[in-house]
Amino acid sequence: MSRILFTPPASDYQVSTDGSFRIRKAPTKPPVGARGDEAKKDNQKALKEHVKVISELQALLYAADRHSVLLVFQAMDAAGKDGTIRAVLSGVNPAGCQVQSFKSPSSRELDHDFLWRISQALPERGRIGVFNRSHYEEVLAVRVHAAYLEAQNLPSPRASGPALWKQRHESINEFEKHLARNGTVILKFFLNVSKEEQRERLLARIDEPDSNWKFDPGDLRERAMWGEYMKAFEDTLRTTSTPWAPWYAIPADDKAFMRREVARIVRVTLEGLKLKFPKVSEERLAEMQRLRTLLLEE
Repeated sequence: MSRILFTPPASDYQVSTDGSFRIRKAPTKPPVGARGDEAKKDNQKALKEHVKVISELQALLYAADRHSVLLVFQAMDAAGKDGTIRAVLSGVNPAGCQVQSFKSPSSRELDHDFLWRISQALPERGRIGVFNRSHYEEVLAVRVHAAYLEAQNLPSPRASGPALWKQRHESINEFEKHLARNGTVILKFFLNVSKEEQRERLLARIDEPDSNWKFDPGDLRERAMWGEYMKAFEDTLRTTSTPWAPWYAIPADDKAFMRREVARIVRVTLEGLKLKFPKVSEERLAEMQRLRTLLLEE
């Protein structure tokens, strides 16, 4: 790997780049010692500290204007993507953060390659970009729902089955490496919620009036395809977790722990960039002093 590529930090939940990831072995709950009411308080306290530091480092990222950071979130419904994004980035200056949610592609988007609409939404240098769902829908939802692929009007004859997903994984890896070479730091989070916990959260959306608005009958149709989604996630994560754009399979059954771990990874990543405010030239400093004198003399 080229030395110019920044390598994001390691984590207990980082998906190996050797293709050995197995989703059934990935935990959905935090370690035993990190559960319970006291652990929740510790997680909330740690989250606040991480958010504070992220806010400070984001100001440096913006000033330095040499890197962008892209946070990709993928998960099954009710895993907590929206809440985690809000919690982790609550202290960040809105001017330095861009959040994109990708819905069904438009007819114009379908007339381009599957990465086209993603490339239009990438964060500028100096900013943190968030993809709430992403280009990975093209190897997850599109893989599970054959009708979605048919709507893309791909050339005929075309690859199909495993060969198609292999090609798309290769395209994604090359695309992300290109971004990394040009200063985009990519962190990809799979919020790994269990089927049992998802059931409880969907029931809460029905039973709690203030959460009724969150309930979508379509979530149950997707839940019925849980097995197909797990196969797609496993294949995708083990194929597209790279040194320059790693996946982190974060246990999502405990929201406080999940948010703390995501925030920690983002913080450590920003710290690893060793950001500094730009240096001002001697000529500019002299000009600033001259203008300071003028201001004082008013």
